[in-house]
Amino acid sequence: MGKGDFARAHHVAFFDAMATELPDDYATQEVNHLTLGYFAVGGFSLLREIDRVNTEEITKWVLSFQVHPEAHGDEYNGLFFGFCGSRSTQFPLPDVKVQDPCHNGSHLASTYSALAILKILGYDLASIDSKALLLSMKKLQRPDGSFMPTHIGAETDLRFVYCAAAICSMLDDWAGMDKLKAKEYILSCQSYDGGFGMVPGSESHGGGTFCAVAALHLMGFVQVDLTSNLQDSASIDMHMLLEWCLQRQVTDGGFQGRRNKPSDTCYAFWVGGVLKIIGAYHLIDHCALREFLLTCQSPYGGFTKFPHNRIPDIYHSYYGLAALSLLEEEGVEPLCVELGILSSAL
Repeated sequence: MGKGDFARAHHVAFFDAMATELPDDYATQEVNHLTLGYFAVGGFSLLREIDRVNTEEITKWVLSFQVHPEAHGDEYNGLFFGFCGSRSTQFPLPDVKVQDPCHNGSHLASTYSALAILKILGYDLASIDSKALLLSMKKLQRPDGSFMPTHIGAETDLRFVYCAAAICSMLDDWAGMDKLKAKEYILSCQSYDGGFGMVPGSESHGGGTFCAVAALHLMGFVQVDLTSNLQDSASIDMHMLLEWCLQRQVTDGGFQGRRNKPSDTCYAFWVGGVLKIIGAYHLIDHCALREFLLTCQSPYGGFTKFPHNRIPDIYHSYYGLAALSLLEEEGVEPLCVELGILSSAL
């Protein structure tokens, strides 16, 4: 492949290999099996090669991870009836009883990944038991508006507020969250410099900023028109946010996730996606960003975290393609940035 060429055929071969059998290095990520599946299916869809996967087989596989109530009214018992991330989180250890909350390993991130895969594959989400999922998901929302990822407790941060908003959006039903409380929590995470930290008072971060802005947009609090956003004083400090995001594009054309950090493939999507959502994507240097992304292509297909590395990974490979989709690269399918799925899947 030439230095300035998008190596589409190499990337198709890479995702083909990833969808067939993941390398041994991914064994520690078994609990995130559904999320890895999302990256593989999403990669094929962006490359317009979704026909390479067995839609019926993958749909059955994804649906097999959903946890269903065992009795009427169980959706109110404090457990979350979403999707488990893998077989090891789906089935309990021998000494765990069915009544034990640890018997149910549903997780917000896995549920987002499951629904995203199903949407990409064209599955009708009206067939999902969304009532139990959403009613039980609302129990995960904390008094401050944040969300726990599971009913047995864990960290609460912007990632899971975003997952909850994306789940409600994909199911077209907002019964699963209190939007105003979620908005208050998100606003409390905006830092003095305009970006968003994962939790209140923490350092601004590209991923946290995407989760904040995408969730606000899905909930209807942020518009796609930059002028309207800059004039809206009732929401986030848009002037500071815009400045922070634009400052993340560095001299090599790529985006960094935080100040004083090297540019990284995935932040071309996370920070670029924020700018796309608020209507400011035209303000970045598109040519420099494309050149940066192409230097992150592996000779084996896929994308690496940093330029000129050789070994790709499925995470950066997916987000490398997603970033090129925002740049409207020829041969890459348009993306609904706020949901992370094909525009055509909506």
